[in-house]
Amino acid sequence: MDKVNKVVLAYSGGLDTSVILRWLKETYSCEVVTFTANLGQDEDYDLVEKKAAQQGVKEIFIEDLKEEFVRDYVFPMFRANPLYEGYYLLGTSIARPLIAKKQIEIANKVGADAVSHGATGKGNDQIRFELGYYYHKPDIKIISPWREWDLTSRTSLVEYADQHGIEIAKDKRGEQPFSIDENILHSSAEGKVLEDPWEEAPDYVYTRSVSPENAPDTPEEITIEFKHGDACTLNGQNMTPFELLKALNEMGGKHGIGRVDLVENRYIGMKSRGIYETPGGTILYHAHRAIESITLDKEAAHMKDELSPKYAELVYNGYWFSPEREMMQSMIDKSQANVEGKVRLKLYKGNTKITGRESSMSLYNPNLATFESDNIYSQKDAEGFIKLNALRLREKK
Repeated sequence: MDKVNKVVLAYSGGLDTSVILRWLKETYSCEVVTFTANLGQDEDYDLVEKKAAQQGVKEIFIEDLKEEFVRDYVFPMFRANPLYEGYYLLGTSIARPLIAKKQIEIANKVGADAVSHGATGKGNDQIRFELGYYYHKPDIKIISPWREWDLTSRTSLVEYADQHGIEIAKDKRGEQPFSIDENILHSSAEGKVLEDPWEEAPDYVYTRSVSPENAPDTPEEITIEFKHGDACTLNGQNMTPFELLKALNEMGGKHGIGRVDLVENRYIGMKSRGIYETPGGTILYHAHRAIESITLDKEAAHMKDELSPKYAELVYNGYWFSPEREMMQSMIDKSQANVEGKVRLKLYKGNTKITGRESSMSLYNPNLATFESDNIYSQKDAEGFIKLNALRLREKK
């Protein structure tokens, strides 16, 4: 085992990372520095700091990254309209590059020679974290406890915590019924009661949205304004990226919007079932596509739609810092130069309905699209267009 003097641990204060903190000290006889990223999740950060201090941590970093997360990661990603396997808006995936980046910055600041995380050896997050670590510090030592220790279950973690006097939340005893990850963009739940894909997820799994059946019987109409592909105002009010997404979360959650029950293909190779809630992101996704529909050239829009699945796959698999993702981002950002204007939406019982869109950059020409008579388009011209495109079909025999 390599000698480690100081390690920066991505720390949430939950069962896993609380046990990891103690295990690192025992196994590596090293100093542990904790880093907690505030990405807009509902968390008691004073309690997180207290828990780390109780285990003797002297350097505790809790970083407020909410605005940076939405501005520099979520919004650029949403310009691409990414959906992994047709459904997943990448809420967990997009958070990992920023956490990895900040963790390495802290490691450099405190002179740590290693970093550690709580991701399991079965999941995607170990890949996302570690690709980020290696990008920012190629020679960094990475400690992944779930790939090293003999604590193979949540029960064994609880027993370890009890043996070492580690304070854990009471609802973790007897194993939590499912695993949760959250940030301002989404919350996800996996495992235990969700492992049978035939069984309907119990309603208590959902934390950000009401059931569509219990949502208000009256629709709510809202307006989102975009500039260069990014949302900038909500109902006429200027907001920061974080403020806007937070407000959309509240609106969407109230109307039961953004629930997804998905069996996905992990990069590591297995299928897993997850319950995702992305109320604000779902509204933003549909609104962005709506403003693009009148401001993007046809072929540019179609090319973008071809790139989107590949872009989503890169983010899902942990390649945010890869040259190919950055190349795609440059092309996508170029496409957003004239993507600006307003979109009106109606929120109702789990649905996001577009009711209007307008832009000073609009390519929509009502005089050309009309079914009434016009002096712009000769319908006779379509005959030659069709015959030319039919040449290869007529000659197929």
